[in-house]
Amino acid sequence: MAIKWNSKCEKLNLCIICDPMLDAYGPIAPALLVAKVMVERKHDVSIVSTKISDDVQNSLKSQSLRYIDLNAHTISRGGPPISWLETWAREAFFDLNSRSFPPQDDMVINFSHTIAVPSTIWYAQGPTTDALKDMQDDLPLRYRFPYEVLKPLLAFADNRLIRLIASKSKFIIANSKFCASMYEERNLEVHKVIYPPLDCNAFKPTSTHSGDYILTYFGKETDFCVLKEIGDAGVRIKAFGSKILLKSKKIFGHRNIEFLGKVSNQELVNLYSNALFTLFTFNHEPFGYIPVESMACGTPVLSYNRQGPSETVVNSVTGWLVDTREEIIRLAAKLWRSGYSSTIRMNARRRALLFDIEDIAEEWSQMVEAGRC
Repeated sequence: MAIKWNSKCEKLNLCIICDPMLDAYGPIAPALLVAKVMVERKHDVSIVSTKISDDVQNSLKSQSLRYIDLNAHTISRGGPPISWLETWAREAFFDLNSRSFPPQDDMVINFSHTIAVPSTIWYAQGPTTDALKDMQDDLPLRYRFPYEVLKPLLAFADNRLIRLIASKSKFIIANSKFCASMYEERNLEVHKVIYPPLDCNAFKPTSTHSGDYILTYFGKETDFCVLKEIGDAGVRIKAFGSKILLKSKKIFGHRNIEFLGKVSNQELVNLYSNALFTLFTFNHEPFGYIPVESMACGTPVLSYNRQGPSETVVNSVTGWLVDTREEIIRLAAKLWRSGYSSTIRMNARRRALLFDIEDIAEEWSQMVEAGRC
């Protein structure tokens, strides 16, 4: 879609819709960065979500971004992933979230899978049931049986919601080619792929590099069995994250695995920059910010040759991509013992710059301009 951006175009009232904003990471990050870009382009921007945490509200205020918290009530007590699933179910089965907010702005950009309202652009970041299917073997035991029983109903509701949001949207954009394929398998037309942006001025190499550990992330998509075996092989691992599930507790206290919990952006930049490499294990990842953040800090990535990371990491150039758990365990131990060429770190930084917000912003500006037509 070759459309030129006119910097003198008329100012718009833009509404950006998000899934529950419990933090500013993952699928929320692209929405916030796009909001920032649109404010810089002199548009009026408001952000709407079913739930906005106090921390995120404070962050929005500091950026002079208006927001509407629909304050959708959830009753689940299983942590953020289960709360998100309940929020999705409210819309998938009962259309409850969208009833709370009829948008009246010049243009709506919908980044959510939990609010089905008329929009100019829907930024699709992956079907819910595809993620559940890939993660089912790693679900806590108390969720596996209910999931197996409800799987057909969940798939029906998810497909219904996807088609509903798509029917209300002028353009569908996916966050990766792999993500686009999941919607195309449902016979939906994806008009464009725009990768999630990263602020490469914030994520950049520090002046030091110790290389005395590898870095990884603890989250709902993490393959903890692989991490344990790599730790057993004598590799020193530092892990960050705030989404700790029961399945990760079996590696707490491991002599070679240090869990740091939630860290600030500056702490994360230092962790990336000083790591020998970043290990990114996952069971489902449509895009994956971790590999791009790591490469932006000059640190190569070891991950699987599938889904989102296979589009961002270039094998043997900016990191390493393998096919199996056994391969990733063997290669992690080998890299820990033998290291790698220093040119890979320079390659990683150059690769990450392709995802910089300055370049991605132009793609979004073109889509907003196309949405006027």
